[in-house]
Amino acid sequence: MIFALFLLSVFLVLLYYSFQYVKFAKLINKIPGLPSLPIIGHSIDLICSQEDLWKLQRLCCKTYYPMYKFWLGPIAFVSVHDPDDLEKVLSSPKEHLSKGYMYTFFKPWLGTGLLISEGTKWHKRRRILTPAFHFKILKQFVEILINEGNRMTKSLKDIKGSVDDLMFFVSEHSLNVICETAMGTSLREMGKFEYQYREAVHEIGKIIVYRVMRPWLTPDIIFALTSEGRKHAKYLKILHSFTDKIIAERKKYHESTDGRFLININNDKNIADDEVTEVTKKRLAMLDLLIAVARNNEMNDLDIREEVDTFMFEGHDTVAMGLTFAILMLAEHKDVQERIRNEVSALMQANEGKITISTLNDMTYLERCLKESLRLYPSVPFISRVLSEDVNMKSYLVPSGTVLHINIYDIHRDPNFWPNPDVFDPDRFLPERIQKRHPYSYLPFSAGPRNCIGQRFAMMELKAIMASLIYNFYLEPVDYLKDLQFKTDIISRVTKPIRARFVPIDRTDSFKVM
Repeated sequence: MIFALFLLSVFLVLLYYSFQYVKFAKLINKIPGLPSLPIIGHSIDLICSQEDLWKLQRLCCKTYYPMYKFWLGPIAFVSVHDPDDLEKVLSSPKEHLSKGYMYTFFKPWLGTGLLISEGTKWHKRRRILTPAFHFKILKQFVEILINEGNRMTKSLKDIKGSVDDLMFFVSEHSLNVICETAMGTSLREMGKFEYQYREAVHEIGKIIVYRVMRPWLTPDIIFALTSEGRKHAKYLKILHSFTDKIIAERKKYHESTDGRFLININNDKNIADDEVTEVTKKRLAMLDLLIAVARNNEMNDLDIREEVDTFMFEGHDTVAMGLTFAILMLAEHKDVQERIRNEVSALMQANEGKITISTLNDMTYLERCLKESLRLYPSVPFISRVLSEDVNMKSYLVPSGTVLHINIYDIHRDPNFWPNPDVFDPDRFLPERIQKRHPYSYLPFSAGPRNCIGQRFAMMELKAIMASLIYNFYLEPVDYLKDLQFKTDIISRVTKPIRARFVPIDRTDSFKVM
């Protein structure tokens, strides 16, 4: 009798979910898309090279505008491109904050830090981390950014200004910037561990992308037994060991100084003049904010590691890719490049050759150019969300449980919001033109509650390094943007290394920090 009741219960549960799934599938199948096969859906279409997948996404975005669906087995994905629909999803203060399946592959490295966490944990972490990007904290980072720009200038002069892999060259410097600002430690101070850490960051990124692009080929159990799985474990150990070591050393330092540099980290009280030298030796970083919070028992060492590793991931390749495309764009537009150079030179002259955060803020034309470059070539070409309730879009009802793909690349080239969308025009970002445009038609840093917490920092870094490069070099193209072949990836990527040329300008001074 008990067993019969058990079987009946199981049957009723299965019956309930089958009806729910039929309802779900009917709603999804009303949305246009490529022809699909029973059970496997579009899985065969998606088993292709990353280059072909990129082309397929662009084709579908144009053919089925403003929305299309695809099935990966029983999982439904819907790509949404209309800003009104995007606003419904991204602006919600409580719903749809869950990321898509692809973010699960980051968990071994990043844990459930700010990028991946959900619900109460996400809200708490966001509240804790927001002060790390306060103006007062960012102001301390200007020196790091200017110094890195000067190092890039020296490196380019040493190699006679010709770069055969621009992305790799730029990423070495962006990785050092985020290492110093997030952890307060320069990679150049790591000695023999510098190469190991750089290699681990680059290689684990490749492995994660491989898994994201081929989830049906790499289940966790099988993956762990493969050579890729063993490499993944090796690089994770290097990354986590280094972060743990830095956290331990940093905590020990603050214990030895009775935490006096942590007391005022969240308020506007200035550090006494007699302490400036010591603070400079141990520059306050984002890590220090987390340690200050941990002293109040709100975070433990594992929590701190999650967020530091997240900063390292999110603040490295994204900025490097933004710089790479900005360099290519300005190399092809000599008139725009010269106008930026004049703006930077005038500000330098007016400020006695010194750069401050205020000077960077005054580089308004450079900022417009960078924003337009990010429109055409966003560092993150798409993001993902999981609907936690049914959403009535303009064209269709999209059911709860659907994985939304938000193709930022295509949204930024929508002619309904961007006239002549393939033309580089920095004046699109004049204040009066921004005000007239839909706020969800431009998403280089996402939007809504889960927007990029570090977008002000990222823009400051882009401006500081680009200003240094344009002040010291004429940028010239070797490879042209029209000839680049893109591939689907978490970060915007091309199939071959990008080349560029930097012709030195005779300068007797470098950027200085006030």
